[in-house]
Amino acid sequence: MSAPESTEPSPLEDERAHLASSRSALRAMRADAESLDIGDVTANWVNAEVLRSELDLRIKSLADLVDTPLFFGRLDYLHDLDAEGEHGHRFYIGRRHVHDAHGDPMVIDWRAPVSQPYYQATKQNPRDVGLRRRFGYDGGELTAYEDEHLSDPTEVETSSRLLQREIERPRVGPMRDIVATIQPEQDEIVRAPLTGSVCVQGAPGTGKTAVGLHRVAYLLYAYRERLARAGTLVIGPNRSFLRYIEQVLPALGELEVKQATVDELVAHVEVRGADGATAARLKGDARMAEVLRRAVRAGVRMPAEPLMVVRGSRRWRVPAHELSELVQELLDRDIRYGAAREALPQRIAHSVLVRMEQAGEAPDDRTQNAVARTPAVKAVVKECWPAVEPAKLVLRLLSDADFLAEMAEGILSEEERKEILWDRPARSVKSARWSPADAVLIDEARDLVERTGSLGHVVLDEAQDLSPMQYRAVGRRCSTGSVTILGDIAQGTTPWATESWAAALAHLGKPEAVVEELTQGFRVPRTVISYASRLLPAIAPELSEATSVRDSPGSFEVRAVSPAELDDALVTACRAALAREGSVGLITADARVPVLSAALVAADLAHLAPGQETSRGARLTLVPASLAKGLEYDYVVLDDPAAVVDGEPDERTGLRRLYVALTRAVSGLTVVHAAPLPGLLAAAG
Repeated sequence: MSAPESTEPSPLEDERAHLASSRSALRAMRADAESLDIGDVTANWVNAEVLRSELDLRIKSLADLVDTPLFFGRLDYLHDLDAEGEHGHRFYIGRRHVHDAHGDPMVIDWRAPVSQPYYQATKQNPRDVGLRRRFGYDGGELTAYEDEHLSDPTEVETSSRLLQREIERPRVGPMRDIVATIQPEQDEIVRAPLTGSVCVQGAPGTGKTAVGLHRVAYLLYAYRERLARAGTLVIGPNRSFLRYIEQVLPALGELEVKQATVDELVAHVEVRGADGATAARLKGDARMAEVLRRAVRAGVRMPAEPLMVVRGSRRWRVPAHELSELVQELLDRDIRYGAAREALPQRIAHSVLVRMEQAGEAPDDRTQNAVARTPAVKAVVKECWPAVEPAKLVLRLLSDADFLAEMAEGILSEEERKEILWDRPARSVKSARWSPADAVLIDEARDLVERTGSLGHVVLDEAQDLSPMQYRAVGRRCSTGSVTILGDIAQGTTPWATESWAAALAHLGKPEAVVEELTQGFRVPRTVISYASRLLPAIAPELSEATSVRDSPGSFEVRAVSPAELDDALVTACRAALAREGSVGLITADARVPVLSAALVAADLAHLAPGQETSRGARLTLVPASLAKGLEYDYVVLDDPAAVVDGEPDERTGLRRLYVALTRAVSGLTVVHAAPLPGLLAAAG
């Protein structure tokens, strides 16, 4: 007689049941938040509005994203986590915390301390974990799982198929989070304390951008109250990049992190002009900070006449030498120009009060404030410490050759001054054709007059492309906070790109920051990163060659065609890429964008521009090489590498731009060229 079939549910069915229960609990949490009545719990309408805003954010953060797994892993500890066993030993790890009607956790936030062994535990150091389970999903449906028995010495250690599949999963739409695939070295950076600044040198595909965003999410979890007061900011290279990454933090439940470009941070004037490479490099040079400091203080004068203050029937005289001592003392203290200007009338008034007291009067603080506001004192301050308008000051500096020569004496050579001096002086701040580098100078001048406010934490991505003056502008925004710097020296594509992280950190005002290097690639296929790394000796010889931990090598092809065949060959390559699942990027030299756009339209291939969100119906993006940095596509078709190099002002910058373009692919790269390949790529055939 055959044995009866088991009626016990399978482990996969059990996990699906837990997922369904967790989603139900999350909906209940949202319903509870929506049902809260705050009408009688606030003292006034202002408090009510603040509380309502916070409640709305809470409700929004509890949204169930149907296509996003609620949990992606499970930890079974060998022992309960406390002596009473109140917290149990099994925990589901997910993007946010979910509890049942009794308050017991059903999903633990990936940022919680109990979740860390999911990323850090190994067979060599299991951290009391008996089993680590990873889940596989199709959309929001749980389809598979795999187990590691970390405390079982007889089990052979193998790479995770589900982890590999998640890394290689085709991507359409904005950048997604990597919370399910964070590696131990990435997790160490993500969980570094708020008090320390971190600089991440990351080769292409190492996940440095995602690590930076997940670090923000972690810090907001671990230091929420402090950062709620001080604020956080993510700085990216351009708006296309920020649109690409903007959904990562909301997917992790963080809705209030601001994003900006450096140009937006310093947007004190309308930028309508552009500098040549040499002028932009000089304006971005750190030496300009001292030129501006001199210029801001250039108007300070020592008084030539004594001060006479009339109070009722009495006249009080402060001699010129004493006034000069007060001015000199403020200069020597080197405080902000505006703060010194506000302090000077009070210092002068105090000198008058001392004389009043010596004469037997009994003045108080109100008397001192009144003296400070008298016309005579105001006249001395106006003459000795005139007001400075930062934009007008920079306008004069760039328009007046004599003034620039005086302020830059011993700092800039005559040739350098000629490079940054405007050919046609502007008549006003509004009519001036300010360049992006000019706006940074104005920001520096503003900070010399009045201190820039500091945030609690700033994430600076693609940092290698910033000038020293731009670093200073960012550093001002986190002068009392910390910063996470993300970048790759090899991908520096501006004439002023940083040569070393030590120099960049000094300009940021964070020389003590810890520099971490990520060289293990999880995104770029092995064959692709190996091909691109041929350029490293020319663009960043000091960097280690990146490696890929992916088992699949990815598809890779270099195809030579005649100039007459080039456009048609690119269209054909795009069609072949679109026949596969996932996003496709056609990357080309900026000057070739109109030509290829017309070719795609003629071939009836709809395409997007960078920053436009891909979808299942629109998967092809035409990408100028100058905007490719930070973006990624499942398949990349690269048009004529030589044209990408030639589109830059010098060969090294061009090769760095090419390195960026070559490393945007997640699953495959096709290089189509008519012109000969750059030497380092052609050398190995």
